[in-house]
Amino acid sequence: MRLKNFSLTFGTQVFKAVSDESRVRILHLLFQNEELTISDLEHILEFTQTKTSRHITYLKNSGIVSARKVDQWVFYSIREEVEEIINQVFEFLIKDNVLQHDQEVFKILESNRELAKSRLQNRNLYR
Repeated sequence: MRLKNFSLTFGTQVFKAVSDESRVRILHLLFQNEELTISDLEHILEFTQTKTSRHITYLKNSGIVSARKVDQWVFYSIREEVEEIINQVFEFLIKDNVLQHDQEVFKILESNRELAKSRLQNRNLYR
């Protein structure tokens, strides 16, 4: 779904949200990887839980990020209505070293998670 009316008020909220480097880094990770938890973001960005939560709350309140709860986990993602404008922002920042590094860290953590899952499954098979 595309945003049909991009009002001045909503536009101001979006631009304020992307005026902070920490929020841009969070948005980039969400944009690249669809959805992540607070703990994922903390590990990748090396932020405290407080800092990560504060920025996620700001992004949720601005209407850019949505949350989905599964058991005790809350998964955050970019709202479909704003994906187009967020995509435009990241087209300009595609070669940024910090954003590229964040994505590399995500890939390492994701591969480690897969390795851990595999080990647990194998351990359970041989018991």
